[in-house]
Amino acid sequence: MTQTYLNYINGEWKASASGQTIKSINPANVNEVVGEIQASTADDVQEAVQAAKAAQRTWKKMSGAERGHILYKAADILESRLDEIAESMTREMGKTLPEAKGETMRGVHLLRYYAGEGLRKVGDVIPSMDGKTHLYTTRVPLGVVGIITPWNFPVAIPIWKIAPALIYGNTVVFKPASDTGVTAAKVVEVFAQAGLPKGVLNFVTGSGSRVGNAIIEHDDIHGISFTGSNSTGRYIAQTAAARGVKYQLEMGGKNPAIVDEECDLDLAVTQVINGAMKSTGQKCTATSRALIHRNIYEQFKAKLLDELQKITIGDGLQDGVWMGPVANKNQLDTILKMIEKGKSEGGKILFGGEVPEGEQYKNGYFIQPTVFESVSPKADIAQEEIFGPVLVLIPVDSLEEAFEIANDVRFGLSASLFTTNVNKALSFIDEIDAGMVRINGETAGVEPQAPFGGMKESSSHSREQGRAAIEFYTSIKTVSICR
Repeated sequence: MTQTYLNYINGEWKASASGQTIKSINPANVNEVVGEIQASTADDVQEAVQAAKAAQRTWKKMSGAERGHILYKAADILESRLDEIAESMTREMGKTLPEAKGETMRGVHLLRYYAGEGLRKVGDVIPSMDGKTHLYTTRVPLGVVGIITPWNFPVAIPIWKIAPALIYGNTVVFKPASDTGVTAAKVVEVFAQAGLPKGVLNFVTGSGSRVGNAIIEHDDIHGISFTGSNSTGRYIAQTAAARGVKYQLEMGGKNPAIVDEECDLDLAVTQVINGAMKSTGQKCTATSRALIHRNIYEQFKAKLLDELQKITIGDGLQDGVWMGPVANKNQLDTILKMIEKGKSEGGKILFGGEVPEGEQYKNGYFIQPTVFESVSPKADIAQEEIFGPVLVLIPVDSLEEAFEIANDVRFGLSASLFTTNVNKALSFIDEIDAGMVRINGETAGVEPQAPFGGMKESSSHSREQGRAAIEFYTSIKTVSICR
């Protein structure tokens, strides 16, 4: 029997006022219903916001150490449920089980990191020009924060937003993507089991047009943290700015990996494949363009194509599967449409580009890893985010040309360079327009204690994760004490 997951409002699990549910489907086998979540309404959001508002005054008065203690407990509970939650993730969005376990463990690390924030400083003492005045700053929570997350990292992204929001004294209304609502419910269960007071974290599932908009437009929401599409991000920015509340947006990427002629070629090939094809390319930091020095282009291409032959596609729960399905039919259709667009723009497919054939694939949203060449850097397939396992190879004659092409897109999230020349590495760090840069590593990946975010249209220019999170989830209060 299919399990139905409820909203979590004011410390209680409860059905939506609509009385309706949404089915979560396994993208590796569309005949399998993973679970059902609530199709919530604006009334459910209203109830959640009011619960969060009522809880916030007491929550912010708790010491940072007390709030941190709850996050430490949540980390232990999440770690104890790692296998269960990782399996749920794989069944809901297709990510392979090893990747899902890695992501869930990342959630554990995030919780422990932010638990420790409860004992770190929240202000500075400032010398006053008046010897009789004590001048300092402290930080205060925003109040009620709305958190809206995507389906591609259904454990890590919610936790890297919820954990800092909570440790700095905010209360939360959380809406996950419907595609991964079951996994999100299990994450909320972890917080509830850790003893979070009622109303501090509220969980409402449903469509973006009903639940998401109700959160974004609510007068008692004092901050909005969102990860998702650029079009939704622009709407959030406009709405939040009109209300005068803080917003934090993490959106798209078109991330380049530059392969210099002075490089470890085997390492470069492996890391470019990992960056482009892991998680079936469904991450904003995925490698989508490889800019390769012409002197080694043919060598790189030959090694790349040889390694791609080894990729196994299938249900992410099966042993030996390297790449699972994409998350849903809309995602598959979008990727296939972009592949056709690339062909119409004159691109030549070197590998993949089609739905794989075979009985094991007929009931899922599978696609082959795909590699193009002979693509203009100005072509749509080299400019727009695809969010799938599609890589464009572009030969370049110099590092300077590579920098120019890499920067000539509207995104600026992440970038990598493969080289053994330290001077070239330093030039890359200076010249590339990206919020995160890596030398001799894939474009995806950043540690929990390090800031995450991009430039240009990839973000609203604030940062998530690490100590940087305090900048968004708090406001500075300046204090003068005069004798």
